[in-house]
Amino acid sequence: MPTKLRKTRKMRGSKTHGYGSKKKHRGKGSKGGKGYAGSHKHKWIKIIKEEPEHFGKHGFTSIRGKESKTINIKDLERLIKDFREGKIDIKNDEIKEDDEKIEINLTKLGYDKLLGKGKLNFEKPIIIIVKSFSQQAKQKIESANGKIITEEVSKSSV
Repeated sequence: MPTKLRKTRKMRGSKTHGYGSKKKHRGKGSKGGKGYAGSHKHKWIKIIKEEPEHFGKHGFTSIRGKESKTINIKDLERLIKDFREGKIDIKNDEIKEDDEKIEINLTKLGYDKLLGKGKLNFEKPIIIIVKSFSQQAKQKIESANGKIITEEVSKSSV
């Protein structure tokens, strides 16, 4: 039965086993170095073609770059309507409603700021807990017998 011999066995007695001179099969010498060796020298074109952004710094992270998630007054009505219909899954008392008032914790719902666009049409006074708000939003809430509590005040009162 014929068997296939391994290359090294076939080349018994050969000094280089088919790799040419002794230099060509030693480490990464024949390829110009291992890994990114020579990336600023003889491998420059290859690096620039394959990874144009490889060298240098790119951009920065601004300390003031965080965007705040906002909600308008007109969206509060939809939010409470969805809560009453059971479309919103409330776990941590983000929205509470009883006979006298409606209380919404916008911070727990993931909103950072309340804006004043839209009209407020609630039959009960509304209490809103939020990190920040616009002056127009404050005027509209207070004119409807409501109250805005900032997040820092609500933490200290608890």
